[in-house]
Amino acid sequence: MKMRLRPIIVLVGVLFAASIASPSALPAPSPDEVIVHVLNRLGFGPRAGDIERVRALGVKAYIEQQLRPDRIPDNEVVERLVGLRTLGMTSRDVAAQYELPLLRARREQKQQAGAQTGTRGTGPAMPPAAPAAAPAPFERQQANLPLAELSQQKILRAIYSERQLQETLTDFWFNHFNVDARKGPERFLITEYEREASRPHVLGRFRDLLEATAKSQAMLFYLDNWLSADPNGPHGNGSRLPAWSRPGRGATGGVPRAPQQNQKKGLNENYGRELLELHTLGVDGGYTQKDVTEVARSFTGWTITNPRLGGGFRFDPRLHDDGEKVVLGHRLKSGGGMRDGEQVLDILAEHPSTARFIATKLARRFVADTPPQPLVDRAAKTFRATNGDLRAVLTVLLTSPEFLAPDTLHAKVKTPFEFVVSAVRATGAVVEDARPLVRAVQELGMPLYQCQPPTGYKDTADAWVNTGALVNRMNIALALASDNLAGVTLEAHPQAESFLIGTPISDATRTTIARASTPQQAIALTIGSPEFQRR
Repeated sequence: MKMRLRPIIVLVGVLFAASIASPSALPAPSPDEVIVHVLNRLGFGPRAGDIERVRALGVKAYIEQQLRPDRIPDNEVVERLVGLRTLGMTSRDVAAQYELPLLRARREQKQQAGAQTGTRGTGPAMPPAAPAAAPAPFERQQANLPLAELSQQKILRAIYSERQLQETLTDFWFNHFNVDARKGPERFLITEYEREASRPHVLGRFRDLLEATAKSQAMLFYLDNWLSADPNGPHGNGSRLPAWSRPGRGATGGVPRAPQQNQKKGLNENYGRELLELHTLGVDGGYTQKDVTEVARSFTGWTITNPRLGGGFRFDPRLHDDGEKVVLGHRLKSGGGMRDGEQVLDILAEHPSTARFIATKLARRFVADTPPQPLVDRAAKTFRATNGDLRAVLTVLLTSPEFLAPDTLHAKVKTPFEFVVSAVRATGAVVEDARPLVRAVQELGMPLYQCQPPTGYKDTADAWVNTGALVNRMNIALALASDNLAGVTLEAHPQAESFLIGTPISDATRTTIARASTPQQAIALTIGSPEFQRR
């Protein structure tokens, strides 16, 4: 079937590329088109019956409801996540049950190899090994379980949660404060990071979200701030790193590499730079290299209690540069201790550039790749007037005339994650095992929790629209429509046209879908159409 469909796949790719290059002017949207737009932007697209429910409730009331997720029952998601037992574990528990057994098994392998060659195994001191340690291949598989289950819950929540806006924002803010699961022990830390530092604050105050991420062991490790120290202090350049403390680099299987013997502690500017450039002010936010250094000095001593055991945040005054600092014109008196970093967060959360940067990113996610400047200005003004109340900022964006303007509808392209989730929601497929969907998102170039640069994944069409990507999307659509995704079942084959209710369809798309020789091909072509891939 795939071979017979290939010419049509290419045709859909051509149509989609053309629609990106020169979108046609749209008439005033119909009521159902507005509903579909709201379902696509606040969440991950409509399921069967959603349009009717929102029609009965009213668009305004639906938006207000989504802005208060704590008031929305979400029992189905709770039931579907029951089997994913690592989701509620602390980083300490994850380390004890998944990281340390892997380290022990590797140590034993190294010792055995040393015995066979007559050399002595070396490495950091480890807790006493449990009797009869499992073979390393099994331990490696087990060590991947926390990340695998976290990825499955992300897919399942997006598909089944009634709190669609909350899931969209959790995805948005994790991407904004990105960490990469492939760096050292990050995969054992990010479950708690998303659950505790991100999810609870997505509709709260930005300042609280900022501090929660700054104190998270996942962020402290990812950007190396846990080792940042006053270079002139007792634990600075004259002090050697302990054997367990060098941060891992890249996909090292969760095991930080042993340090070089001459490695020394000192000031690390990674977090200070990304805090200014990516988390708050933006690259054109008005800071200088001197500000980067002063911010980095302010966060010396913000570290992790025993990171090899999943320890949490602690402030170590022995590592802190307690001298006077000047950040963006604000003088921080000497002797401030941990308060130095907290004052920096206050300064940044209240800065006009932060209001503008955050308002722009949210408007780009919910309105358009190039959001209207008057809307950004109003959202930024609300951010400042409410001390960074993110619910208030979202209210401005989602109730604005620009949000429902004809040229805003269908103006965004779905990311791979959004595409896969929306396809499952639209078809009504039943997910018994989310792992094939996790792999599908990875095959489309967006592995969950594994974006290497701190910038996170892009949220604009140019990052995702190319011929190869569109062919891959069509192949995944065909696998879904043909029941060829293990653990994902189409219990019925709905009419393909139902996926595009409330969406204007071009003559070219209608002609392409009409060429399908089976209902499965019709479903696949509809999911792969330019209209469905927009939101």
